[in-house]
Amino acid sequence: MQASTQFEGSVEGLPNRIHEVIDHHVGATPDHPALIDDKTRLTYRELDRTVGRVAEALRALGIRAGDRMMIVSENSIPLACLLLATSRLDVWSIVVNPRLSPRELDQIRDHSGARRVLLTAEVSQEAATHAARYEATVQDVGPLRGIAVTGLNLTTVAEPVEADGANQVAVLIYTSGTTGTPKGVMLTHRNLLFSARATASFRKMAADDVQYCVLPISHIVGISLLTMTLMIGATVRLVAKYDPAALVKAMTEEGITILNGVPATYQRLLEYRRNAGLPKLDRGRLRVISVAGAPLDLDLKSRVEQELGLPLLNGYGITECSPGISGVRPDNPRADHAVGTVMPGLEAKLVGRDLKPVGAGEVGELHVRGPNVMRGYYRAPDLTAKAIDPDGWFNTGDLARFENDALYIVGRTKEMIIRSGFNVYPAEIEAVLSTHDAVVQCAVVGRPVEGNEEVVAFVQLIKGSTATVQDLMAHIAPQLTSYKRPSEIILMDALPATSTGKLLKHKLAESLRG
Repeated sequence: MQASTQFEGSVEGLPNRIHEVIDHHVGATPDHPALIDDKTRLTYRELDRTVGRVAEALRALGIRAGDRMMIVSENSIPLACLLLATSRLDVWSIVVNPRLSPRELDQIRDHSGARRVLLTAEVSQEAATHAARYEATVQDVGPLRGIAVTGLNLTTVAEPVEADGANQVAVLIYTSGTTGTPKGVMLTHRNLLFSARATASFRKMAADDVQYCVLPISHIVGISLLTMTLMIGATVRLVAKYDPAALVKAMTEEGITILNGVPATYQRLLEYRRNAGLPKLDRGRLRVISVAGAPLDLDLKSRVEQELGLPLLNGYGITECSPGISGVRPDNPRADHAVGTVMPGLEAKLVGRDLKPVGAGEVGELHVRGPNVMRGYYRAPDLTAKAIDPDGWFNTGDLARFENDALYIVGRTKEMIIRSGFNVYPAEIEAVLSTHDAVVQCAVVGRPVEGNEEVVAFVQLIKGSTATVQDLMAHIAPQLTSYKRPSEIILMDALPATSTGKLLKHKLAESLRG
C-alpha cells in the first residue's frame, strides 16, 4: 500500500533557519504578541531584540557555531529565547525536561558533549535543584534573568556548520525509545520547518490564533507548536506545567484558540470539571483541539467532543519525523481510531517481515520518506543505518493499516505478541479494556514462556473503584477471541509514564522478567 500526497512547493519558500520565522512579522506586525507565559509577554519586535541580545551573551559565554548546548527548562519565554538564539549562532539546542533524573541528565550531557548546560533556575524548582548539583552560577544571559550556567566544557569539539538548513542540525532530541538507552535524534532546520508548516497549513492557522503550548518544548511536539505559531505570526501561550484549572481560565479569559494534548490532558480536564462542580466548560474562542502521543480511547474522545462541542482530532507522529506523519483534518473529522491522512509531501508504505508491500487493508510495518525525516542518530551510524534505508525510507517501528487513505496505528512492531502462532496487537486489547467504566488507563505486553508468549495486561482503575480482576476478565471475554485474552491482569495504582503521559511499556515488560 502506497499513500503519498504532493504538496506544491513543499520545501520552497521555507526559511533556512528556525529563528528566521519571525523576521517577516517583526517588520509587518511588530506590536503583535508573540510569546506569553505566566510572568511576562513579548511582542514580535521585543522577541527579535531579546533573541539578538541573548545570542550576543551566549557568544560571550564561549558558545561557538557547531557546539551542542543543553537547555534544562520547562516551557517559558526564557526557553523560547534561548532556543531561537542558538539557531542564530548555528548551535545545536538540546532542550531537556528538568523533571528527568540526575542520571538521565548526565547521560545526555556526556553523550552530546555539551559545551555548557543552561538551566532556568527561576522557572522551576527541579531546574534549580539540577543547577545546584552542577554547581552552576546563576546570572543574567542578556536580558534573561536567573539563568544558571555551568562551566565551559573545554574538551568538546564543535561540529561542522552546514550552510543549507536541510543539513544543519537545529535541535538534538534525546529519546529513550524501547531500549531505555537515550538516542540523540538530529533534526535539521528544514525538518522542523517543513513539518511545522504542514501542520499549520491543514489547521488553517492565522495571525489571530493563540496556541496553548503545554506539551513540553523538550519534546518534538512542543518545539513544532512553537515554530508553527511564530511562522504564522500568531501568539504562543507557554505553559510550564499542566493544570486543568489554568486551562479552563485560559479558555474563558485568555482567548486561546488551539489546544494540543495527550489523552491524559483531556481526561484530567473532564475530571476537573466534574470535581469542581462546573455545569459545563466554556470553550471561549477555542476552535481546534487535537490529541497525539498515545492510543485514543473512543469513549474519552466522545466525552471530550460532547463537552467542548468540537471534534477531537487524532494525529500521529514520531520524534524522528519532526514529528508530523498524519493527522485528522478539522474539515474532515472522524469518529473512529484513525490518525487521519498522511501529511502532504510525505510518502508512506506498509511492508511485511519480508520487506515486501502488504496487500490492501492488511497490517504492515510503516515506513515513511520525506523532508521531515531526521538526519540520523547522533554518534550512532549503526542505529541510523538500521532506521533509514539507502533510499531514504525511515522505519517507524509501528504496525499500521490503511482504509482508503485513512491511516490506523495498530501497535509497535516490537510490542506485537505472537501467541500460539497468532499475531496479537496490544492496542486492540487495550481498546477493549478501556471500555470498562472503572479503567483509567491500561497497557498490554507480552511475557515469554517456553515456546510461546502470554498476554499480560496492566490496569489502573479509577480511585475508589471496587472492580476486580475477575470483573475485567468477564467484561473482555465476550469481545476477544481466546488467544487475545490476557493470561493475567495486574492492577496498579499508576502506570509508569514519561512527563508527557506516554506509557513506558518496556518498564512493564521488564517487571515481568525480573
